[in-house]
Amino acid sequence: MDFAGVGVGDASASPTTALLLSILQESTGRIATILFADRLGTALEPECKMYRLAADVFNDAAMLLDCLSPALPRGPRVLLLSSSSVLRALCGVAAGSSKASLSAHFARWGNLGELNAVSQHTKVKYPSGLKSAKKDSSQETVISLLGMLVGSVVVSYVSSPAMTWTCLILLLSVHLGMNRAAVRAVSMHSLNRQRANIVFSTYLDQDKVLTPKEVSLQERIFEWDGVLRWRGSSPLAKGRIGLSMQDLLASLAPAHSRTGSIRDGEAKIMRLLRLYSQEDFLVWYDAPHRVGHISLKEGAAVGWQLKAWALTLWIAHRHSMGVEAHATGASSESMFDLHRATLQDLSSRWPECVKRMRSAGWDVDVACLETTSGSRIRIQSR
Repeated sequence: MDFAGVGVGDASASPTTALLLSILQESTGRIATILFADRLGTALEPECKMYRLAADVFNDAAMLLDCLSPALPRGPRVLLLSSSSVLRALCGVAAGSSKASLSAHFARWGNLGELNAVSQHTKVKYPSGLKSAKKDSSQETVISLLGMLVGSVVVSYVSSPAMTWTCLILLLSVHLGMNRAAVRAVSMHSLNRQRANIVFSTYLDQDKVLTPKEVSLQERIFEWDGVLRWRGSSPLAKGRIGLSMQDLLASLAPAHSRTGSIRDGEAKIMRLLRLYSQEDFLVWYDAPHRVGHISLKEGAAVGWQLKAWALTLWIAHRHSMGVEAHATGASSESMFDLHRATLQDLSSRWPECVKRMRSAGWDVDVACLETTSGSRIRIQSR
């Protein structure tokens, strides 16, 4: 923290003012932690690479705000320092959760404890990647120590404000650049929404299953939540998974804007249930709004979630390209035909797809598609 920002060197400042400012910062930071964890807690694991880099952005932005605070009057300064506290709180939540997910990724043999070991206590030989991950905490300790030593030398040569800001911007840029390179180097083996788009679109289009390494070279670090892309193209639509039956019905048979009545709602939902009677999910693509809705049946395993996402992606692509003759319209009948044809085509290729994904190194038993707390529907036969 920049101590000038909290009153050091200001004759009009008092200990009480500094204490109240500290309390305000702590309170805003803790409130931000609670809200952030509640709002995005489910998304931290599937999008661990994005939030790992976002944590560094939050931390560096907080540092800049602290350095800017002495130049502002007292009122805006309090707001600036509170914002800095909020950013540090977001950094703590994002960094802690994403690091836990990344550690689990590197713990190929379930040895999470060894990944955080400060020193190496055994001479058992491990694969090179695991051995490097095992020394993670030791490397952090050494780098922090070297940073303090180098900083002690550099600070004696930095005296002017211009030189201070130049060094600060330069070091923050290097910090973010190196962290971005490190995040991009990680090849996750689980399928989140973005990686599922890349894998499924390539398989359905070229009959080729990409490896985690190949996908990591194509995926974006920051991606819109739920966007459906076909082989890295512009967004086709948005996918929503884990919806309740009420949300699905609102898309399948929208209520009248004035009366609130639903036209043929029961007939449409019964037709949809018959179409997906052999599946553990329901999918409906809302063509006018370009949104794919996915409801999961109670007990739906991870494989069904992946199939539902692949089906939604393929329907959105076919509708946008007009591959099927009945895909060019958005009427209820044409959309049901499109759903039926795409489901049949995907079902015929799905067992081979899963087999080849396992062979390519993908973990198809880990659920990473839901970024919010989803619902499950229970269907009882009459």
